[in-house]
Amino acid sequence: MMGGPGGAPPDLANAEIVDYEIVDGDGKVRLKLKDGSVVEIRLEIMNILRAGNDPNTGLPVYVVQSAPLVRLVETPKELRKAPLRPGAKDPKAITGFG
Repeated sequence: MMGGPGGAPPDLANAEIVDYEIVDGDGKVRLKLKDGSVVEIRLEIMNILRAGNDPNTGLPVYVVQSAPLVRLVETPKELRKAPLRPGAKDPKAITGFG
């Protein structure tokens, strides 16, 4: 919640970490993709910072530091490929990156 689009980013110089507790839900969602795969995504919250108040509304401004954790739950057999042997080169790999 960092203000409206195009607005200035909040000043984090004097931001303070705000403790929190989970009120509802477990923070994860399962998605079934059009190719038949099922992906589970969970949002890991690292910190919540209060960075003052919005000058236009007076409401507090919060910055949430988070990271998505993605897990492949299931996938159709036709999408699976055999793993590469250790030391084998992937023929589709970009040269110079492996």
